[in-house]
Amino acid sequence: MKITLGISAFYHDSAAALTVGNKIIAAAQEERFTRNKHTPDFPINAINYCLAEGGLELDDLDAVVFYDKPLLKFDRLLSTYYAFSPKGVSSFLKSMPVWLDEKLFLKRLIYKSLKEVGPFDTTKLKLLFSEHHLSHAASCFFVSPFKDAAILTIDGVGEWCTASIGVGRENKISILKELEFPHSVGLLYSAFTYYLGFTVNSGEYKLMGLAPYGNSASDETARFVHLIKKQLVNIKDDGSIWLDQSYFDYATGLKMVHDRKWKKLFGFSKRGDEDQLEQKHCNLALAIQQVTEEIVLKMAREAKKITECENICLAGGVALNCVANGKLLRENIFRDIFIQPAAGDAGGALGAALAVNYMYFDEKRDADGKNDSMSGSYLGPEYSGKEVGLMNRKTKAVCKEYADFDELASFVASKIAAGNVVGWFQGRMEFGPRALGNRSILGDARNPEMQKKLNLKIKYREGFRPFAPSVLAEDVAQYFDLDTDSPYMLVVAPVKENRRNQLPDNYYELPLWEKLYYKRSDIQSVTHLDFSARIQSVHKHTNERYWLLLNEFKKQTGYGLLVNTSFNVRGEPVVCTPFDAYRCFMSTEMDYLVINNYLYCKTEQADWENRKKWSLTFKKD
Repeated sequence: MKITLGISAFYHDSAAALTVGNKIIAAAQEERFTRNKHTPDFPINAINYCLAEGGLELDDLDAVVFYDKPLLKFDRLLSTYYAFSPKGVSSFLKSMPVWLDEKLFLKRLIYKSLKEVGPFDTTKLKLLFSEHHLSHAASCFFVSPFKDAAILTIDGVGEWCTASIGVGRENKISILKELEFPHSVGLLYSAFTYYLGFTVNSGEYKLMGLAPYGNSASDETARFVHLIKKQLVNIKDDGSIWLDQSYFDYATGLKMVHDRKWKKLFGFSKRGDEDQLEQKHCNLALAIQQVTEEIVLKMAREAKKITECENICLAGGVALNCVANGKLLRENIFRDIFIQPAAGDAGGALGAALAVNYMYFDEKRDADGKNDSMSGSYLGPEYSGKEVGLMNRKTKAVCKEYADFDELASFVASKIAAGNVVGWFQGRMEFGPRALGNRSILGDARNPEMQKKLNLKIKYREGFRPFAPSVLAEDVAQYFDLDTDSPYMLVVAPVKENRRNQLPDNYYELPLWEKLYYKRSDIQSVTHLDFSARIQSVHKHTNERYWLLLNEFKKQTGYGLLVNTSFNVRGEPVVCTPFDAYRCFMSTEMDYLVINNYLYCKTEQADWENRKKWSLTFKKD
């Protein structure tokens, strides 16, 4: 069995992943260790963790694999500047020194960075490079339960490719069709992320969360859709697109769009990041969401047509668009769908390792048709009771250790039912952007005040941001119109009709915040304005402790679901260590914290009202 280390670095969301044969040993993002969100730095800490988890040193590796090919990316950069010249001179002069000093000589830089991890024999260590979209394709197909499947990858841009359709069979992948830069679904969506006042490469999920506040019956929304499809993007029947570059500035400029042209097109200026949200912003968010869904569905139909496969695998940043995924699921184009939970660049590290294991080393692949090999995406570090005890002594934390986990789960469930917010820290950290019950903040989905409380007093972020439910896998059909598993919180589905409340006739004309706080269902805090929810189905065999907590909550309340949001505050990565968790707990208005079998009550902590003491900086994200 070959031992392979995959790396993504230097651009966005650095990460490392370790595989041995067809088994994933470990995977983690560098941001979790450095506390610098979306860090592009070489993933020294993530590599150290992966090697430690495998009990390995660098010389034990059969290959180190980088997730894309820098020379192809450099070719795209030069070709683009040449094609657009003399436009983009200032951007060219800023980017060239970085490329010539670092990225063009990436092999040398990787070897140099690896020496910070530990000693190794440079003459024996095999360093390989995988193409960006092949890394994405491998990250989803090779971990999927399918022996063969269509593969759809969509993101901003890799080397030249911005989207691809491929096919996976056994331990091989073939890329059949590509869309090339500057025409990109991901960059189109990011352009609207920018124009609506959010940060590109991290705020796209905010844009998706804002879209349900748009009025689908509004003439303004329809006009925005028409303008996008008439002026900005030409959508072909196969899902390929052509973007009018006269409206965009990302190819050679220093920002995403030409602000003046967009103002003239849509009738309002770019929103500032702290400006008040208005209905026109919500309607524009809904418009681009609808256009994106149309493109994704057309690409999926083309994938079905040219591969004739019954299953499909998705990866790339656009695969994190849960609403589009839900639409794809309900269209029944494919029998089954698998989406890589770390679909963005971080997942490229895992995909690069898997691509080499199967396609270079020809490892045998064993897909059973039922179970993926992501281990619930719980691939990060875990911490022992001894390590938690050391943190307790260091921070002088006051806590109670439970010998019986069932007793702890019963107590925590009762506190959540009473309206308290609980930080929940268990086992191995999740790989990817979603908290899936090991690094989570939990609340009662029935509580109509919970969304507001979590946004304003716990996460310290925009009040419109929606929250997702974690639901017992056995009970999904009681709450949602979803007839398949959604273990990675990557599918949006409708809330059951019998759980919805009647809306007033003027509901869609109400101001944004009145609509938000109008009680729409009996699980109000996870019900979006359009009666949808982003669902995580929780299985006992994948995460027994989280399942037991949900089941205990069901025993006490009759409801087998909770609000689940990532254990962090605005601008901070998800917590990794027990100290990260305690610090976040103390710097927010969380009521309780659970780390392994330890319970912490906020009011029992020394100086508990002095949140500034813990000095978490609430950064822009």
